[in-house]
Amino acid sequence: MTKKNKIYLSPPHMSGNELALIEDAIKSNWIAPLGPHVDEFEKEVSAYLGVKDAAALSSGTAALHLSLKILGIKKGDYVFCSDLTFVASANAISYLSAIPIFIDSELKSWNMCPESLEEAFKKYSPKAVIVTDLYGQSADYYEIIKICEKNSVPIIEDAAESLGASYDNKKCGSFGEMAIVSFNGNKIITTSGGGMLLSNNQDYIIKARKLASQAKEDYLHYEHVELGYNYRMSNIIAAIGRAQLKVLDSYVKIRRKIFNNYKENLIDNKNINFIPELDLSYSTRWLTVMQINNNSVNSLINHLISKNIEARPVWKPMHLQPLYINNNFIKIQDKSISKQLFDNGLCLPSGSNLATEDQIKVIEEIKAFL
Repeated sequence: MTKKNKIYLSPPHMSGNELALIEDAIKSNWIAPLGPHVDEFEKEVSAYLGVKDAAALSSGTAALHLSLKILGIKKGDYVFCSDLTFVASANAISYLSAIPIFIDSELKSWNMCPESLEEAFKKYSPKAVIVTDLYGQSADYYEIIKICEKNSVPIIEDAAESLGASYDNKKCGSFGEMAIVSFNGNKIITTSGGGMLLSNNQDYIIKARKLASQAKEDYLHYEHVELGYNYRMSNIIAAIGRAQLKVLDSYVKIRRKIFNNYKENLIDNKNINFIPELDLSYSTRWLTVMQINNNSVNSLINHLISKNIEARPVWKPMHLQPLYINNNFIKIQDKSISKQLFDNGLCLPSGSNLATEDQIKVIEEIKAFL
């Protein structure tokens, strides 16, 4: 098979309206960082999520870094972090020489376990808690917020994977003191790269915009009092984002349909179960993720790859990463839930532009292997 016949995990899906907005940016000569499309994109995402303000940035990782910096996290501080997550969640903590403490998952959401979080507070006094919304599924914010408020510790919501999802009719990306979203190339909508920091505290966002622009002071000349970063989004990719945002809800519906189709065709196999949808929540099903409970997940992934189908394991938990092997990990079960999910989980092709015949092929290859 040629590469063009490959079935990808989550490829970009252009709406068809991006070129007009890119052309507008080029004709106006706003092609450098910042510009009118950045301003409008910030307003439109804020309005969609029901949050007061946002800073458009170069990546979701940059947004995580700035959120911690704004909260005053410094060397030696503890920050709690979801164990089952992409490494950027933990790396942002390490950028500031703070210490990540990893919190185990729960089976009902695959996200941060509230009971493990409560146990962690008995042992540590963190300065912040980073909660990841995994694979388009929100965490259990009712319980997590209650625990964090009791301990007077702010939440940073890592909603990089869950734009378009909700919990108790409130959009993911609107929880906690600050939240971050990502527009990376594999996300449900993309600007090719980029992210955003959101908050109802507009002082945080004003600070983020300054730090992301090399922390230039308000002088005619270039004056710098504190360390800043080159983290702002360009006007051209913001134009792409504005077109993508208009089709977000329709893409969510398509991905949910893809998930349901996988589930309907595979759930009869007693060795298979799928990532659940937490009560009160609405998942985007950014990726369809399932578990194979017969120790064959890597063999199945390799089988799919041999058939030109992209499939991946679930995120390797942070406490198992060589980079963080010496960091503390908090769980309440005898065995780690996040490790169990990693050992048995895989992600299937889930793009909103996945052809029906391609999904049928994936399903048939899974059935043939099993």
